[in-house]
Amino acid sequence: MEYKEIGHTGMRVSRLSFGASSLGGVFHGVRETEAIESVHTALENGINFIDVSPYYGHYKAETVLGKALRDIPRRSYYLSTKVGRYGQDGVNSWDYSARRARESVYESMERLGTDYIDLINVHDVEFADLRQVVDETLPALVELRQQGIVKHVGITDLQLENLEWVVRHAAPGTVECVLSFCHYCLCDEKLSDFFDFFESYGVGIINASPLSMGLLSMRGVPAWHPAPPSLVEACILAAAHCGAVHYPIEKLAVQYAVSNPRIATTLFSSANPTNVKRNIDYVNEPVNEQLVQEVQAIIGDQLRVSWANT
Repeated sequence: MEYKEIGHTGMRVSRLSFGASSLGGVFHGVRETEAIESVHTALENGINFIDVSPYYGHYKAETVLGKALRDIPRRSYYLSTKVGRYGQDGVNSWDYSARRARESVYESMERLGTDYIDLINVHDVEFADLRQVVDETLPALVELRQQGIVKHVGITDLQLENLEWVVRHAAPGTVECVLSFCHYCLCDEKLSDFFDFFESYGVGIINASPLSMGLLSMRGVPAWHPAPPSLVEACILAAAHCGAVHYPIEKLAVQYAVSNPRIATTLFSSANPTNVKRNIDYVNEPVNEQLVQEVQAIIGDQLRVSWANT
């Protein structure tokens, strides 16, 4: 496993990292024992960065992750969670106030069984008033950073323009990294347009969802996926092409997502330990550049076609 620093944080993280959303049963039901084993498999095979959120499974993912990490030496991994997006009893909620942000950090630490968070992110800023994020949410997190409760501060969103706006308007040094999802994968590499900007501010880049929330999979696109039908159809054709040459599109997608040296790490999520090990094995092989070109040619004019967050 290769390791790279996130911006100027000093955190050298595995180029493939573990996203714990699946531990919360976000996409389908999970067995807690398998979920815990998935975390252990990731750590035992070189992954050292784990990302979670109180929103995932409405606190369940953090709770399960806390159980998985209970007997793991804290110095052996970096832990990232978020503030701003929550939920309870199946109802989503958002609160980007300074008060709630501070409360949320301490609540997450209790669920996770830790006394500090390596990286705290403002979650999905497009659901917030961006001015509130800059003037209230982020300053609250910076205070916690000054106290050593959190080590580093970042922001996440689907819309790259929002990430740019917040970085540009926040006080210098506030935002240390950004987390973008579905914008550096086989069907969309729009994130690359923003590399120069983020690097000019010393901001590290975290990529997520190399399978574009299931678009790039042999089993087919999940029914809930918000992508337009034309993009879905293009990805189905691309997956079929990969299958015909006995090279699963999931393998190609993961390899492609981690291949850019300007991205510190790429997050994937699975509560199945076999799938976790398989994805780690993928990144230890070189990407098939010819197949990448063939797949992107099949996707054609649907490249960079995006959708609204949900």
